[in-house]
Amino acid sequence: MKTGLVYACLSNKGRVRGENEDSWYADGDSGIFIVSDGMGGQAGGALASTIVRETMPPLIKQRLADAGDLGDPKTKETVAACISDLSGQVNLAARGNYGYSGMGATIVMALVRGGKAMIAYLGDSRAYLYRDRAMKRLTNDHSVVRLLVESGDITAEQARTHPSKGQITRFVGMDGEVEPDFAIVDLKPGDRLLLCSDGLTAMVSDEKISSILRKMANPDVICHDLVDEANLAGGRDNITVALVDWPGDGNSPVDNAVAGKPGVDK
Repeated sequence: MKTGLVYACLSNKGRVRGENEDSWYADGDSGIFIVSDGMGGQAGGALASTIVRETMPPLIKQRLADAGDLGDPKTKETVAACISDLSGQVNLAARGNYGYSGMGATIVMALVRGGKAMIAYLGDSRAYLYRDRAMKRLTNDHSVVRLLVESGDITAEQARTHPSKGQITRFVGMDGEVEPDFAIVDLKPGDRLLLCSDGLTAMVSDEKISSILRKMANPDVICHDLVDEANLAGGRDNITVALVDWPGDGNSPVDNAVAGKPGVDK
């Protein structure tokens, strides 16, 4: 299936961490794009995000092989079931490996087909839509600081440096049932979808990210600029970005630049 998508992905360990615990997956033919941020220590985090990268795509490809419109409620139910099964596998791996207790991972995934994009996510990795020189966040962090902001206990500015920053309330591998959230977007020619770990958003403001996406450059260049900006700001965490451009005509040549390897710093 030729989608006409133009995309690039890049992962970098940043300037502080000794290992990259992020992973990503990109397949333009199937329209599957994933960013995952592992947690639970270097070994546990890397393992958890690797399980996400290796397990989720075949689940989606198998169970959605004959799916129709991404807006169909049954499609959403199928994706939710895939994420639930994935979470169970990560949880089982944590229980079966000494010293890996509590490991888990975020997931933010974009499924692109038929002129639509479905975003599914758990945790604080984010998805953004860039359209007509404006950027809109498509996800809401599953985090402690978001709950504190919503309750009025702290301001959005205080959230950036709050001691609970980085503590997430939903993730792949958690005990019990997982409840992913979703967003559906009707794509327009020229749209850009950005998936990223919090190694980008914790270091770079939405305004600065938007200004970088505004550049008339291919996704590979934009991905490198985003990672460079996060590192210039301190690079305190692993940084992973995936950028998908929607040409919209279905016949555009695919000129993909997949920068680096999943979960490997570059």
